[in-house]
Amino acid sequence: MGRYRIIAAAILLATTLGCGENRSVFTLPAGSAERGEAAFLHFRCYDCHRLHGVQLPPGEEPNQAMVELGTVERPRSYEELVTSIINPSHRLAKGYNPELVSKDGMSRMPVYNNVMTITQLSDIIAFLQAHTDVRPYEKTIYPDYYNP
Repeated sequence: MGRYRIIAAAILLATTLGCGENRSVFTLPAGSAERGEAAFLHFRCYDCHRLHGVQLPPGEEPNQAMVELGTVERPRSYEELVTSIINPSHRLAKGYNPELVSKDGMSRMPVYNNVMTITQLSDIIAFLQAHTDVRPYEKTIYPDYYNP
């Protein structure tokens, strides 16, 4: 019985991952970069983040590493961009003093999952994509009523 579960899980995993292809299986509804900038300001992301080429208010959090977004040595994937917001401890920012970006191995970035709506998340992603090099990806097509 256990062997069949492993085989079924492997088949499910292979079909979910697109049989090894580098493509998105799921994306959020399309967001608005304009609303995303407003959400970026609302959640005070600028206290700890700078976005290349975007004028933002000065951060007010003392002793914070200003993690620069949008200047990377390789294009990011859509999945990495979404994951960095919903699970900031998944991968910590490199090239910064570890004490300024993490505590006890976890990101100092707050988890916004209980205060940010999916629409706000989609909008922030659209805002970041407008200023970040993101690898092309296959978007999920949603009915119009999902896109405010």
